[in-house]
Amino acid sequence: MEQNDRTERLVMTVEEAGAALGISRATAYSLVQQGRLPAIRISDRRIIIPRKAIDDLLASAGTQKSHENSAGDDNGRDNGHSSAMR
Repeated sequence: MEQNDRTERLVMTVEEAGAALGISRATAYSLVQQGRLPAIRISDRRIIIPRKAIDDLLASAGTQKSHENSAGDDNGRDNGHSSAMR
């Protein structure tokens, strides 16, 4: 059997994760230090980010955003009703 060269990598470097998220390298490392970006330290100098951790992070951020938007929508509706009553 031949190895498939197109196999998707399961992990990425912190720099690659930062680029994928649209944030700087420094911000990505800061998020790793804070524990907000899940990472695996495989040696003193090597940190990897599981692709699934990025997917899960983005999925949970979408859920949090929905909750924030719902609260904002309620406020917007209240303001809309107040204006309509005037």
